[in-house]
Amino acid sequence: MSIILTDQDKLTLRVAAWGAVSLMSAAGAAGSAHKVATHGSIALTSATGLVGHVLTKAPKGVKFGRSTADLADQVLPALTAAMALLKAQAPEEAGNFRDTVVVAIEAGAFTQPSPTLAEMARKITGALDAA
Repeated sequence: MSIILTDQDKLTLRVAAWGAVSLMSAAGAAGSAHKVATHGSIALTSATGLVGHVLTKAPKGVKFGRSTADLADQVLPALTAAMALLKAQAPEEAGNFRDTVVVAIEAGAFTQPSPTLAEMARKITGALDAA
């Protein structure tokens, strides 16, 4: 069975995954936000399957706001929505998406472990598991 995702579905997945990397980067600003973002981005672009095809490019034209709180207000619900969408339309890809995002946030946190990054990772994982 071929799975067809709408452009809006793909945008939701991209905002969720790339936004999670952006949240980790914001949480790592005291160290090297660039390294956190780079390692997280590499993890996203290394994804396979349907998720890998969707995440090959970051979302275009998305305004994440001016603060980490603004970013979180968009990304955390998008993570939950992405998981719900995949569980409904492509259950075999839901685990792939979750694993991909978790690897991306762990890759970012690995660059400079800190309580701030650990807490952001906990919030992201919680949003993934809320669906």
